[in-house]
Amino acid sequence: MSTVTLLIKVYNNFQLKHIDKFLESTLKGLRTEMKICGVTSRGWVQIAISGEDENVALRYLSDKVGLCPTHLEIVKKFATIKGRITALNKSKGELDVDIGVFSPNIVDATISVQRLQAQLVDGRKVALEKFDELFGFCQNLPLTIKIVDICKEKSHIEAMLPEKQLNQYRNWTKSLLDRLIILGASISEIKLALKMARCNRDVVGTEPLGLFEYAVVCKLGTDAAGLIPKIGKNLRNANFSIFNPRKILEFLEAYSVS
Repeated sequence: MSTVTLLIKVYNNFQLKHIDKFLESTLKGLRTEMKICGVTSRGWVQIAISGEDENVALRYLSDKVGLCPTHLEIVKKFATIKGRITALNKSKGELDVDIGVFSPNIVDATISVQRLQAQLVDGRKVALEKFDELFGFCQNLPLTIKIVDICKEKSHIEAMLPEKQLNQYRNWTKSLLDRLIILGASISEIKLALKMARCNRDVVGTEPLGLFEYAVVCKLGTDAAGLIPKIGKNLRNANFSIFNPRKILEFLEAYSVS
């Protein structure tokens, strides 16, 4: 039997039932037994797997879902991993990202504001909180990062954004379509909220960022922020942030002119 921690976060205990069904569907056809063991202090889901196809199931889950490294010693330099934003650490000038290292101590990966400036705003010297306004950075937002340095003695992990994550932001910006990022809700809950608010005509589709994290793609001309009061009453436990391409382009243009 193997016990692993999935790169899936839950926001409430009810969502464990959803994960149970998801894993049952994902591992269908494999000769395994799976059970949810619990949740870490930061919401990562832990499961136990046993059976004849245990190793196959573990490899498949690692590829499809991702596994938390759990220990600092397991983290590899230059590895790419999908974490969740913990905080915009203004005092240290860095973005903290939880990648699932929690034993014996919790260690976040950090991206310096200088790296964010170089990678996202063409080197412009802007404050850390500006990335929240421009790119919707907020707690629990899924973010793919690349490990660039590890200092085990200081329990420090330094990271940057890989090309995959940068391409996503480039494509989102080029589309000129607002995206309403919803954290803490399942796809069925989001679709129901949109239907009840009669907002389906305002959206193009919904892109998965994680199992309980999605980006609702708005139609051209639809303001993502305007959807929040309409669907928020049916998603009371969810958190929202906005990705606004026009705001990014206007900022970059204004900065270049000034």
